[in-house]
Amino acid sequence: MNRLLIDQMKVATISLNIVWQDIEKNLERAEKFVLQAKADGCDVVVLPEVFNTGFIADVGKYAEPPNCKTHHALQQFALNNLINIVAGASEKQPNEKAHNIALVFDSHGKEVAKYSKLHPFNYANEGKYFASGNETIKFELDGIACSVFICYDLRFPEIFRQIAEEVEVIFVIANWPHTREMHWQNLLIARAIENQCFIVGVNRIGNDGVGLKYNGSSMVINPLGEVLLQTDKITEYASCDIDTLMVSKTRKNFPFLEDIRFI
Repeated sequence: MNRLLIDQMKVATISLNIVWQDIEKNLERAEKFVLQAKADGCDVVVLPEVFNTGFIADVGKYAEPPNCKTHHALQQFALNNLINIVAGASEKQPNEKAHNIALVFDSHGKEVAKYSKLHPFNYANEGKYFASGNETIKFELDGIACSVFICYDLRFPEIFRQIAEEVEVIFVIANWPHTREMHWQNLLIARAIENQCFIVGVNRIGNDGVGLKYNGSSMVINPLGEVLLQTDKITEYASCDIDTLMVSKTRKNFPFLEDIRFI
């Protein structure tokens, strides 16, 4: 990757209280938070998994084809505010199941990455409606090497290991219910420690249309596992500065990644 001499990133975590199956309303509310993040001098806005509908909404009705309403809106939010955006949505595919995706736009409104969730949450029948992705991704935001995973992916450390040495920041976007909130928190911290990178986990708040409750608990964690930011169950907007030079310093001082063995 071609690196620019940038090592600071200010991240806005948007623990959106998603309006069930209302794309227009969620886009409207997301734009307000993008404007707030821009006013606060943030570099990146991170929205939750399927922020525009909620988790496993009516896929046939609400999953959009590529490059449709949600894609176009996020692109314009990024371009109009010169800000990077990471956000989750569901996407229709011709003659197959939908995909649970993360879209990444740079501050010029260019789509720089699209990730399809590797692990559908079959405990809640996600696999009946969504196909599995088949690859990890890496991308740059303002010269900082990044990756993204979605919700249930967090329980599979091996996929984080595949990209760990090549990235400095990993985003995890989620609709993670409050009943397993402790797992969310501890797994995010573990992924930061074992991969010696920044982890930015963004989870929604509120209740969905099938009775599940979400407590947010969005977190920013540094390569030593120290929690820099953690939100509560009512806060939708928060921001945090990170210094990605800490990644190389940590890996130099504690070169644990050099001893990884894949057998």
